[in-house]
Amino acid sequence: MYYNSNTEIYLDGKFVKANEATTDLYSQTLHYGYGVFEGIRAYATENGTHVFKSKEHYERLKNSAKLIDIPFDYDVDELVAVTQELLDRNNLSDAYIRPLVFCDPNMTLARPNNVSIMISAWEWGAYLGDKQLRIGTSSYCRPHPRSIKIEAKVCGHYVNSILATNEAKDNGYDEALLLDSDGYLAEGPGANLFFEKNGVLFTPQLGNILPGITRATVLELAKELSIEVNQGLYLPEELASADSAFYCGTAAEVIGIKSIDNMEFPKEWNETLGSKVQKAYSQLVRKSHKTLNTTH
Repeated sequence: MYYNSNTEIYLDGKFVKANEATTDLYSQTLHYGYGVFEGIRAYATENGTHVFKSKEHYERLKNSAKLIDIPFDYDVDELVAVTQELLDRNNLSDAYIRPLVFCDPNMTLARPNNVSIMISAWEWGAYLGDKQLRIGTSSYCRPHPRSIKIEAKVCGHYVNSILATNEAKDNGYDEALLLDSDGYLAEGPGANLFFEKNGVLFTPQLGNILPGITRATVLELAKELSIEVNQGLYLPEELASADSAFYCGTAAEVIGIKSIDNMEFPKEWNETLGSKVQKAYSQLVRKSHKTLNTTH
């Protein structure tokens, strides 16, 4: 699904065949989830492949490593260039890109001495599909921000997301909604939440959620579209009385939510602020850039 015998990945300064790459089974990342990663999207445009906000993603990757004491000294511009070359080598234009920083063999709980970086890419459609989602409130909450670095995109944090996703699907929903440890709205397992009420967008404030790059893009687009957005602490009851809602994330892009806990939102999706943002986001990420690589 993700690679074949011709697929190449970037591993510690070299391009190698994916099916020939190896890793150490004593890696601290494998045993403890002590690693950081990113998800980046590339889009085909009239002027070549556009890797959307590549620099911002790699800056967050470096910051995630710093926040959890993983030594990582790669240059952001170098990683941006490597990513473009990786897409070229694999003849990919519409693609999902996964950089992963993982640690060397270490069975202790101390910071690693050395780390590796792997960057892979594959064709991947919208992660949550293209239909409105039926979401269910999870029995799992987001970890308390004093227990982890909530703003870091850490491998081990996603066990929480997997548990919530599996629970939601087992209960007949498409996706989960997690609250924070105080019972306020937080986010989806891999996406940020926005909801609309009386012509205004609302989204949970930073502090108990991952500061999504797509979330930041939605805020930029809302400003351009003259849409008012409030960020704050909101209870589930406020979402239940909303007119509409949507999730956003690099993998999910912008996708409408049909219902929460089997209660449907009253506004038709095509008439919502979320639909307007969705269209603007799609146009933005596929916008032609004259300076882009033109080999695809």
